[in-house]
Amino acid sequence: MSRRHYLVTYDIADDKRRGQVFELLEGNGDHVQYSVFYCELNDHERVTLEGGLSDTINHDEDQVLILDLGNDRMPLESALRTLGKSYAPPCRVQVV
Repeated sequence: MSRRHYLVTYDIADDKRRGQVFELLEGNGDHVQYSVFYCELNDHERVTLEGGLSDTINHDEDQVLILDLGNDRMPLESALRTLGKSYAPPCRVQVV
């Protein structure tokens, strides 16, 4: 199944919901900045994540933006331009 890159940002009014959204995204991607995550997802993972986020947020007060950056042929470091502090991708370790 093909994977795509997504930039997910959120503006959540309530601290409890904000924490829940953070935990959902942390399990699916890399925390890039405050309220910003970079995720590599297949279609099933994206739909599951969107469902979890939709169930968590208050649709009248909160906002989640999901920007599709395309397929996984180009690594984030090649597509990303930063100003100021440079982006350092987190080191991921798989625990079995």
